[in-house]
Amino acid sequence: MVLSQLKRDVRAAGVLSSSIKKGVSLAKVVASQNADSRKKALEESEELEEIINLSQSGYALNFIADVSPHIKAIELRVDPIIIRVNKFDEESAKEFTDLMSRAQNTGQSVIPVVIDSYGGQVYSLMSMISAIRASRIPVATIIEGKAMSCGALLFSFGAEGMRYMDPDATLMIHDVSTGAIGKIEEVKADAKEGERLNKKVYEMMARNCGKPADYFLKLVHDRGHADWYLEAQEAKNHNLANELRIPTLTCKVDLKYILD
Repeated sequence: MVLSQLKRDVRAAGVLSSSIKKGVSLAKVVASQNADSRKKALEESEELEEIINLSQSGYALNFIADVSPHIKAIELRVDPIIIRVNKFDEESAKEFTDLMSRAQNTGQSVIPVVIDSYGGQVYSLMSMISAIRASRIPVATIIEGKAMSCGALLFSFGAEGMRYMDPDATLMIHDVSTGAIGKIEEVKADAKEGERLNKKVYEMMARNCGKPADYFLKLVHDRGHADWYLEAQEAKNHNLANELRIPTLTCKVDLKYILD
């Protein structure tokens, strides 16, 4: 397959829709048998890597195929899973859980979860957290743009050392909101549930960051329970973020000859 065809294949499969149901297609990398053509194939492979990077503009991180020029062609049987989170509702929670389940069988060593969200429903967030806790593979969380409310808590569930935040991104923490209406007793019940969830999510976030259980509760209380916006460096100071950069996911394919 020539490089021009590869470009069309990668571009057709590369820019993913918001449904986040598909991983990244690697297409095929062409090499040759003699020294001159191997050199040309290597140059084309490097150009292909650049195309793959550009094609992933829907994601915060680059996906790079690092393929030995000695290999004629590769094709993944199962694409790697990269999850993007924009919303927190029943549909997005189900989709997140399905993708987390599929990622257990792709052979990848880490599951990137890219967050760019204003937040949403806390119960849907809890479903996503359950899926992360059940995963046999470490989860890396990456903030692109913003992680607010539910997005901030989900971010904290990235494995220690794998919580990445763009230096220009924003993180926002605030109290759980119930928006209760109805009879007085119903409003009281909703308020009580809101208090329970509020305490729970702040304690979960504190544990994820290696802090005392009441760490974030006290900080939010000291700020009058107003929305608390954090820049990247401040998030790192509280150990919410580990790295202030966007990572790169690399698929490395090599060739070795072993005489035993």
